[in-house]
Amino acid sequence: MNGREIKAAAIQMSSTPNKEENLETAERLVRSAVSLGADLVTLPELWSCHGFEDVYGDNAEPVPGPTTEFLGALARELGVYLLGGSILEKGPSPTKLHNTSTFYGPDGGMTAVYRKIHLFDVRAPDRAYLESRTIAAGTEIVTAKAGAATIGLTVCYDVRFPELYRLLALRGAEVLAVPAAFTLQTGKDHWELLLRARAVENQAYVVAPAQWGRKADGRWTYGRSIIVDPWGTVLAQCPDRDGYALADLDLDYLDRFREEFPALENRRPEAYDWERASDTNHLAASVRTYHGVVGGDAAEGTFPVRNEGP
Repeated sequence: MNGREIKAAAIQMSSTPNKEENLETAERLVRSAVSLGADLVTLPELWSCHGFEDVYGDNAEPVPGPTTEFLGALARELGVYLLGGSILEKGPSPTKLHNTSTFYGPDGGMTAVYRKIHLFDVRAPDRAYLESRTIAAGTEIVTAKAGAATIGLTVCYDVRFPELYRLLALRGAEVLAVPAAFTLQTGKDHWELLLRARAVENQAYVVAPAQWGRKADGRWTYGRSIIVDPWGTVLAQCPDRDGYALADLDLDYLDRFREEFPALENRRPEAYDWERASDTNHLAASVRTYHGVVGGDAAEGTFPVRNEGP
């Protein structure tokens, strides 16, 4: 790390239900990224076990636990900041786990723990998903420090909820981490679009390590791990194989950009009536107001909806 410049790596891998195999792959890729100068390395969602929900319970661990100790030791040996993507953490009950992201400093200390807030309960084009069947939602918004940078921690489906990212930006986040396992069907249309939007609207870098390829249960994940700058420009992106996206994050450039284009300062929070906006009756009235606007596509005050996933 060179003062206000960070070289970030977004790891891409295709994890299996075999934890030992995944740990070996992750270590190999982290070491490779560090050999090219990375000082902030990020792993994807559920990198230590992915593919069969039936084995999730057996692979869940406490935090701290064996996998977090492995990550801390690796960060300490290599002298880097390390985002542990997310792992399966033993949760509040025998039948519920957490999808948990952890962060480590160069001394190997675990400095932040984030539990995924938004759970993927949808009917996507390829299949239905019900993450809440095995995962309990987190409730805490979390940031971490990587040298001079503040990192906002999120996981996968969180990216569809811009309120979370705005709160992270207001808490000082300059880099937004989005470890993910996006489905192929949603990823091809929405992955890059959503990540670039979160970067632009929050004037922040986005680092998004991802799962790719066909999983043990037959599902396909999209991959295309990516790093985006505050203007929305893609700085680096992975092809469809194990590897990593590598790019420099210039915090001095970010400071200048936020000063010259002060969108965050130009907010008008006094005009944002969240209580009224969350009122169900008000929302229903708003929908009725638009009855008939779409012509033949509208019926009974509703609009056609296309099924999607995260």
